[in-house]
Amino acid sequence: MTRDTWDPAQYERFRDERARPFLDLLALVRPRPGMRVVDLGCGTGELTARLHDEVAAGETLGIDRSEAMLARARPLAEGGLRFEAGDIAAFAARAAYDLVFSNAALHWVDDHAALFARLTAALRLGGQLAVQMPANFDHPSHVVAAEIAAEAPFRDALGGHVRGRPVLPHEDYTLLLERLGYAEQHVRLQVYGHRLAARDEVVEWVKGTLLTDYQRRLPAELYERFVARYRERLLPALEDTRPYFFTFKRVLLWAQR
Repeated sequence: MTRDTWDPAQYERFRDERARPFLDLLALVRPRPGMRVVDLGCGTGELTARLHDEVAAGETLGIDRSEAMLARARPLAEGGLRFEAGDIAAFAARAAYDLVFSNAALHWVDDHAALFARLTAALRLGGQLAVQMPANFDHPSHVVAAEIAAEAPFRDALGGHVRGRPVLPHEDYTLLLERLGYAEQHVRLQVYGHRLAARDEVVEWVKGTLLTDYQRRLPAELYERFVARYRERLLPALEDTRPYFFTFKRVLLWAQR
């Protein structure tokens, strides 16, 4: 199944927490008036609109594969800002943009060596690449989901699919950017701490992101069983405190040709 399982309301339950890495990534960009910008994985478009305004872009295109997300984004289109449906994995522009920006989206795409080569080809001379990607794959919230996907009855229903880990170790991106010919770069691994009301909210967080990959592949009834088993297995692995301090690692990188 390939149905659109992105739920903007579920995703934005932690809107402020999800905005923090975006703001840190935006701070790395060197604005230049009139830039042509593309935002890959624009989601609901609110952060894309902020990006467009903050860098004083002449034109910004937000791309997302989720029609549910784009339905929220399209009303924001104005003054050089527009949105369209597209698959990041198929993005293949050439020398078209001054800034290729992606916040919390490229971890859904495999083969980052090939992906980053395509993103680089989309930049004009002097263009900038700015990317933020979750890298929390060793946290119980991710480990438990992979374990359950490999168990009956979910394993057969998923055809053996378990969500992979396409994000490279952060130091590998420094080598990749060097090989791609960037003149300057900044790469870091950053740990964000989020104070959630209780550990149960980690389940709600992950339902808006990682678990959508299983939701789109499972019948509705079986997905509900998946979530129930996930909750049952995950919560004992998390400290029972109020608030619950949810740590989340992310890779942030910026480079200029």
